[in-house]
Amino acid sequence: MSAVMPSSSSSASPAVPSGAAPGEVRAQGRPPRARRGETYHFKPHNVGRWLIWGAYALALLVAPLLWTSSLAQTMLSQMGIAIIACLSYNLLLGQGGMLSFGHAVYSGLGAYLAIHTLNVVGAGQLALPVSLVPLVGGLAGLFFAALFGYVSTKKSGTPFAMITLGLGELIWSMSLMLPEFFGGEGGVSSNRVVGKAVWGISFGPQIQVYYLIAVYAFVCTALLYALTRTPLGRMLNAVRDNPERVEFIGYDTQWVRFLAFLIAGFFAGVSGGLSALNFEIVTAEVVGAARSGAYLLFTFLGGATFFFGPIIGAVLMVVALVLLSELTKAWLLYLGLVFLFMVMYAPGGIASLIMMNLRLAAFGKLRALWPSYLGLAGAAATMLLGGSAMVEMLYHLQLNEALGPQMKYLGLALDAKSVESWFGAGFVLLTGLGLFELLRRQFRAEWDRAQEEIEKEIKRRESL
Repeated sequence: MSAVMPSSSSSASPAVPSGAAPGEVRAQGRPPRARRGETYHFKPHNVGRWLIWGAYALALLVAPLLWTSSLAQTMLSQMGIAIIACLSYNLLLGQGGMLSFGHAVYSGLGAYLAIHTLNVVGAGQLALPVSLVPLVGGLAGLFFAALFGYVSTKKSGTPFAMITLGLGELIWSMSLMLPEFFGGEGGVSSNRVVGKAVWGISFGPQIQVYYLIAVYAFVCTALLYALTRTPLGRMLNAVRDNPERVEFIGYDTQWVRFLAFLIAGFFAGVSGGLSALNFEIVTAEVVGAARSGAYLLFTFLGGATFFFGPIIGAVLMVVALVLLSELTKAWLLYLGLVFLFMVMYAPGGIASLIMMNLRLAAFGKLRALWPSYLGLAGAAATMLLGGSAMVEMLYHLQLNEALGPQMKYLGLALDAKSVESWFGAGFVLLTGLGLFELLRRQFRAEWDRAQEEIEKEIKRRESL
């Protein structure tokens, strides 16, 4: 029996598209094994992204080696914790457009569960490494996010914000009514040095706790960034921008918000668990409205529309709460004024200012604006000097009247009841304000000119 052989036409190679180079043929039904002579084109590595992540890891690594004091290491540890908390909050606000007034509930309850777990470990009733205790806080945050988020995410916009505010106040009031769990006004304390030291690591010295926090901060940052590149992250952005269209194409917007709420609650709980290890005490303050407001305020100041914005906001939060509060009793007034001006003139936060100037630098226009920047900075410093002197004298009269009218401000001797001191401070304030306004108009003209030149350059490049 003769074998049937295919004709020459049926055994011919697949058609080559016009313009295709040899070796770039992608035949339909091609077997997975590579054919001889074929070439493959791989997507090049994003060198800039590797450099940024490398610099981030290097900064976390060398920061305690540059600032070696106990205060600096404590602040660095708090910054690492705040980075995770602000990034988790930004998953709701920046990525999903969900304004929450109760995010401290999940970081706070995570801290409580973590410190109770640490006490159980210390009592020898649970064999768990201290380095994994923050994950217990994360699971606690996930659990309560599932419990409260199912109700919260049924609504969006203002109703969602009001529900989270009500839940936050509910948990805070429960912290005073259930002292068996929350520890009452004194809180719950523990000792993080439990068990045998592994490789000499007992988490007694602050530097060891810092590096544990740094590892968690880097891993959580990487995971949250990876989430933004997933289909869930993209769909969360779509729900933020146009929920009606998302529902029209068949997605459940409430389910997308709920999943994001769960993830945010987990990472907030991790930050709470790290906070419990760092301070070895948890009080009702961690679930209060002030903590939730701090997450909102500093995430916005850093820049909620950019991924790295909350990292900047977390650093500013620690600096404001630790350093600024020690320097002046009027720090909340200054913070409120900064927030007000940022909302009015830079709603994208500090991150947006950085990105706009990077755009100028990319087109070679930043160098021409440096003199204007320096002039504006000098005028703003002059204005701040006069205004803050008046504020400090007023606070001195209200809070330190028993000490007399004499006070020290930036090395200057001021008399809070002297007309000369008030006149001098007002004159400096008005001088700085006038200079700032003149320089601002000049800067605005230069800025608009630079933007027009950039737009022309972009159109020129597109036409080539």
